[in-house]
Amino acid sequence: MISVVIAAHNEARVIGGCLDALLTDAGPDELDIVVVANGCTDDTALVAAQRPEVRVIEVAEAGKANALNVGDAAARGFPRIYLDADVVLSPGALRRMAATLTEGDSPPLAVMPRRQMVTSGRPAAVHAYYAINTRLPIFADALFGRGAIGISEAGHRRFDQFPEQIADDLFLDSQFSSQEKQEVGDATSYVQAPRRTRDLLRTLARVRAGNTMLRASHDGVRASVPSSWLRDVVLPRPWLVPAATVYVAITVAAALRARRHPRDGWGRDDSTR
Repeated sequence: MISVVIAAHNEARVIGGCLDALLTDAGPDELDIVVVANGCTDDTALVAAQRPEVRVIEVAEAGKANALNVGDAAARGFPRIYLDADVVLSPGALRRMAATLTEGDSPPLAVMPRRQMVTSGRPAAVHAYYAINTRLPIFADALFGRGAIGISEAGHRRFDQFPEQIADDLFLDSQFSSQEKQEVGDATSYVQAPRRTRDLLRTLARVRAGNTMLRASHDGVRASVPSSWLRDVVLPRPWLVPAATVYVAITVAAALRARRHPRDGWGRDDSTR
């Protein structure tokens, strides 16, 4: 049985699509889906509970780390998939991720789907930012940034619980070496890009602040590579110079915002809800 843990805070508008994508081709008793509706003031729990195959746990306090830990404790099976409520997986993605974690003589401990950023209808600055971001080599073996992470039972033994910080995906990434992780190329997560440039700035600032806090409190967390955008992306592709100018400007502005507002909300982009 594949367990799926979804921490959901005011996700009524999007969680139905997320769940329906999982359930479309699921076999009987194949999935154990736990939605932890935390601090919700909308109909997130009601929308999720309308799917009979989904178990819903309501938690009064808003907080992703606690919601993940509550869902983890309630989940019944392995492999275990941690999924963001606004992410849609391609048909069969869960099954392919689970197979990669369980088949073969030496399966990986953690897997992630291929990331597809949804940027249609976004302004030019958002397109420019992701023209650089999606080409960064760090995403070749990174668990973060995809909204979906799969862990085997052996991989789950690497940690006790999620720390009370924003960067849950970076935390999981830090538990495994590159050799222990694998991207599942025929599984895709469709990640919604922020709809406006100011939304992108807020999201990046929250991510940066969370990553900084995690690195300060935990050893072995992957370091950022500030020059990678130039060395690995732009120099081999000089036609991306205009996009890189926008990328650098947005990155610097987000860094400044992160210093002024180290903790800003639940830690997600509300513009896509």
